[in-house]
Amino acid sequence: MPDSPSTQAAGACYKFTVKSAEQAATLIRERLGPSARVLSVRTVEASGLLRLWASPRLEVIAQIENGQEPQSREGGAAQADPATGEAGLHAPDENDAARPGDNVRPIRTAPPAGSVGGASLPALLRRSGLSELALARLQAMPGWNELLSAPLHRALVEVGILLQGESARRHPGAPLSRAAFLGTPGAGRTTALCKWLGAETFRRARLGHVVTAEFDRPNPPGALTVFCEALGVPVAHYPGTTEPVVPGGFVYFDLPGISLRDPSENAAIADFLARECIEQRVLVLNAAYDHAALRSSYAAGRALGATHVVFTHLDEVPQWGRLWDYIFDGALEPLFLATGPSLTGDCEEQVWDSLVRRTLAGGSASPEAADSSEDDPAEETPSRAAVTP
Repeated sequence: MPDSPSTQAAGACYKFTVKSAEQAATLIRERLGPSARVLSVRTVEASGLLRLWASPRLEVIAQIENGQEPQSREGGAAQADPATGEAGLHAPDENDAARPGDNVRPIRTAPPAGSVGGASLPALLRRSGLSELALARLQAMPGWNELLSAPLHRALVEVGILLQGESARRHPGAPLSRAAFLGTPGAGRTTALCKWLGAETFRRARLGHVVTAEFDRPNPPGALTVFCEALGVPVAHYPGTTEPVVPGGFVYFDLPGISLRDPSENAAIADFLARECIEQRVLVLNAAYDHAALRSSYAAGRALGATHVVFTHLDEVPQWGRLWDYIFDGALEPLFLATGPSLTGDCEEQVWDSLVRRTLAGGSASPEAADSSEDDPAEETPSRAAVTP
């Protein structure tokens, strides 16, 4: 490598993978100097079986201020790699590699159009959690080929705009008024009902009541009864009245958990829904379940005639991209996303926009907003940092 400091070092970004914030601060100060600033921090889980024993690490992206040169372990300034023209720290030796958490990698400061560090748009979307099925749906949309040659930050925003347009083309059904909440045990069915009741009474000032039923299996009410009492919402046990008791009022049904082992075990629920002519049926899915369990729950809900879907436990899910499979399917109308355990709040009703923001960091942002964000990298979100190689 050349002896003179690289002119590209100032303003370069570097990625550190460390065990703690304290270790990150020490490493950045030693390697990049006291004036380096942190752009983003995100938690990185170990992959495969290692996640059973290994603790999560922190991925920190820091930037060198103009006029400052990064320091190598020996104290020298960072130099440019003549093969790539990329500013970087001296590669660690074998002893360095053995040090836990001491992992420093340079980030290309001027990626070519359509990629970052060689990563293509499809690769980054897969990294965000999108399945091959969801990616194929995106690739079939008009304008996809043009996105492949666009700068990556612009392409991500345009993908978000495509998804928003897909949402606008779908016509939502009638508002819920007489609906049953369905789901497997542990999916958060009753908590989801409480969240929806809170939104109905507090935000929309609607009146109504709740009906609980058990049939051939127990259905513990949990906090539902106490919560409804606090809201002033009456709770009736079936065979209580299943029709609204006030004009324009609602009736929501809390039913026993559905079974995935044997569809015949759900016959009592299916008979009740048909007998009472309950056409609106909300399927509650635990988004933290693995893919196979999630698909099985989705199929069971479809078999019971589900019309809407709610995803819960999203505070435990690092990547929301896999939810696009169910949103793209279009068979069930997304009602809301539960982002926390609280009985009130932690509820995202703008499902498409929330998913776009969490998977693409685009939301409803315009291309102009995306360009302006390039001027201030300190405002970069963790989702944008997550696509950095």
